[in-house]
Amino acid sequence: MSGATMDFRLPHFIIAGAPRSGTTWLYMLAERHPKIALPKPWRPEPKFFLIDELYKRGISYYSATWFEPLPSGRVLGEKSANYLESQVVASRIHRHLPDVRLIFVLRNPVDRAYSNYLWSFMNGLEVETFERALELEYVREKTLAPEWRFARPHANFSRGLYADHLSNFFRFFDRDQILILRTEDIERKPRDVAEKFFDFIGVEQISELADGLAHINSARPPNGVLPLSPMVRAELNARYREPNRQLKALLGSDFALWDDA
Repeated sequence: MSGATMDFRLPHFIIAGAPRSGTTWLYMLAERHPKIALPKPWRPEPKFFLIDELYKRGISYYSATWFEPLPSGRVLGEKSANYLESQVVASRIHRHLPDVRLIFVLRNPVDRAYSNYLWSFMNGLEVETFERALELEYVREKTLAPEWRFARPHANFSRGLYADHLSNFFRFFDRDQILILRTEDIERKPRDVAEKFFDFIGVEQISELADGLAHINSARPPNGVLPLSPMVRAELNARYREPNRQLKALLGSDFALWDDA
């Protein structure tokens, strides 16, 4: 860490998004590693660089609140899944943690949007159908009550505009400081994801730590909510086609787009 922050205990890595994409799974994986330590409990997330009232308290507050209590001799990290979508977080993190390593987990944006909707419905924040919620998103986001400005319960579509969100981080951090993972790979080949993650943050690759780690925070339609229909899926695929093309251009050929993207 640089000059003004070198005396504080601060994170070596940050799991910074996206919401409803598997960041909690990654947190739990990191928690299993004997050389990693993260703030507990995992909820509520720190959100230090996102919430103005917290950020104004300074980096010493960040260190003392979330990292000073952690065991010594560990690689430190934190998870705040809403960091990805913020317009100010990247510059704030870079100001205090210019060498930090950033991890993002991206999910098929159609599935992520529907999962966002289910979370809001099951938490009493949504009463509309998914189709109607998509129609109302822009207006709802503009008139969001202050207490929901970070949870953003109606940001179903906009949170999947990954290229727009990531480009802000790419302006401040070198590409080798950023790891992009996919939710679908967590589901299909968790050991491979574990190896990539551990290698990226510089700890021993114990890939078997991913064994038996359930997909946390998965959401299924509750009673009274219809599954995502093929028609709505097709419409969302069309809306995301250009944003996904931009994502591919940003991340390069190493990043595999989703089958229907």
